[in-house]
Amino acid sequence: MHAVHKLHQYRKSLSTTTYKSRGHRVIRCQLCQLAKPHCICSLAPQKGVVDTNAGFLFLMYDTEILKPSNTGKLIADLIPDCYAFLWSRTIENKELLEVLNDEQWQPFVVFPQEYAGDDREVLTNQVVCANNKRPLFIMLDGSWREAKKMFRKSPYLDKFPMVSFDAKAVLATRDLLTTEQTTNYSPVGENSRYTVRKTKLEYQFSTAEVGARVLDMLGEHDNAHLLDLWFDVFNFQYQKGVCQRNKGNVDAISLYQDFIKHKS
Repeated sequence: MHAVHKLHQYRKSLSTTTYKSRGHRVIRCQLCQLAKPHCICSLAPQKGVVDTNAGFLFLMYDTEILKPSNTGKLIADLIPDCYAFLWSRTIENKELLEVLNDEQWQPFVVFPQEYAGDDREVLTNQVVCANNKRPLFIMLDGSWREAKKMFRKSPYLDKFPMVSFDAKAVLATRDLLTTEQTTNYSPVGENSRYTVRKTKLEYQFSTAEVGARVLDMLGEHDNAHLLDLWFDVFNFQYQKGVCQRNKGNVDAISLYQDFIKHKS
């Protein structure tokens, strides 16, 4: 059980009523949040398979952690050093601040460059840490409206540099690749493979896809590819439990398992 699982359990303990999201009648695995017949927990990589220098910190907007479709947990399935906190505009979270101030980490706020102030450092091509620190990627996890609110109203994040990438460039690169190569690129939008939660914003990405892109910027290309493959497994299995045509990748599990076997 990782940090996102624990936060999910904690948030449920605060609820006085059942959170009735879409598909709330489905009997789900308590960890992967998929319908039990389609659980993917047994497919998750064993400890030690993923060798990474990165850490992730999820700031989650209240009920986002309760949504079965949330993909932040997919990052935590792979990356050993992950932290997850509920976001609050008014209540100071000392544990959160302790992580941000830990000397081993160089925190980066992952958010679109156009929202950065003129004096804010923004990394757009490569992530490099000084003084042998490890990168800690801060993910503002919620709807797009909620994420913008968290970005604006979290002054303790203002001192950290940002990591951003050009989503249009990612899509353009994907269009030039072969079908096999496009496993590395899974943008959310009109033509997205992620049909669990749709957006009208053509260049918006899910949390897991953003995580894969920043790992790629860090130079951890295998880990980025593995996260994309794991995302496809989740996407395909999730849709087995809904009343609609499954638009996921039917080869998702075999491609993922083949890559894990190759890494091992």
